[in-house]
Amino acid sequence: MRGSAQDPTIRLGISSCLVGEKVRYDGGHRRDAFLTDVFGPFVEWVPVCPEVEFGMGIPREPIRLVRRGPAVHLVGERSGTDYTRTMASWVRRRVRQLESFDLCGYVLKKDSPSCGMERVRVYDPNGVPSKTGRGLFADALISRFEGLPVEEEGRLNDARLRENFVERVFAYHRLHALFSGRWTLGRLVAFHTAHRLQLLAHSPADYRELGRLVAEAKKLPRPTLRTTYEAGFMQALSKRATPRRHVNVLHHILSHFRGRLDHEARAELLQLIDDYREGLIPLVVPITLLGHYVRKLGIAHLMGQLYLEPHPKELMLRNHV
Repeated sequence: MRGSAQDPTIRLGISSCLVGEKVRYDGGHRRDAFLTDVFGPFVEWVPVCPEVEFGMGIPREPIRLVRRGPAVHLVGERSGTDYTRTMASWVRRRVRQLESFDLCGYVLKKDSPSCGMERVRVYDPNGVPSKTGRGLFADALISRFEGLPVEEEGRLNDARLRENFVERVFAYHRLHALFSGRWTLGRLVAFHTAHRLQLLAHSPADYRELGRLVAEAKKLPRPTLRTTYEAGFMQALSKRATPRRHVNVLHHILSHFRGRLDHEARAELLQLIDDYREGLIPLVVPITLLGHYVRKLGIAHLMGQLYLEPHPKELMLRNHV
């Protein structure tokens, strides 16, 4: 059971080539150092290579997406063999199998006709490509696992997208730990309270909507409450936290220090927040000092805020945003 004391493992699906498996059409791989060496120690990868698993060998003929009438087909580049039906049948089975792994996220290989999440080349009958497609496996995966954090490894080179993805993975794990087995309204309120500032940094509108949902929780059937909260929570975190919203949250935290800090300490914090707003320093700098004062002053309701540390500090993700 995900998030239970018996199994706290955070499992993520991943395109096999990204963890160094030599499964590409040319027998190579695309090992990603961040995913394997930095993020890897905190998660368990579940590698999947659609092209190998549904029966193509290594090495093999490259494949591409080809538009034939209203439909998009998966076709061998040289032979013209249409693999669409065989792949689609395998995809349905494999996606069902993945449900048993209780995945908390998925990293896909960009540009792949099976795994690409967006802007995959689709060729017209004249062989002219347009970046309008999505891989067959990726499409089924995203449709089946609504709310699951999914990203391409290429997009993870963007520091803000990388931080957002990892933040969502850990939040998704906590969310499903909350709803594993029996849960109470009290636990939901505590969960929501701990994520309050995190939600505010991502989407003030969704933050307010979720707040109203929790306030009216007693009026709703449990299944409806759970489904609605899960969808709203992940929708909120999927919206990237902007520097402006971070600054608003940082000022909100600072407001709780009123009357507890001397003028010099408060002025230093204000300067750091302003420096972050101007792009002179990364988010980790004001967050670290604010967290120090939260602990030093013993402000209990802020010590429990996951905004201050939404993912392991060893990942150093906020050093770059």
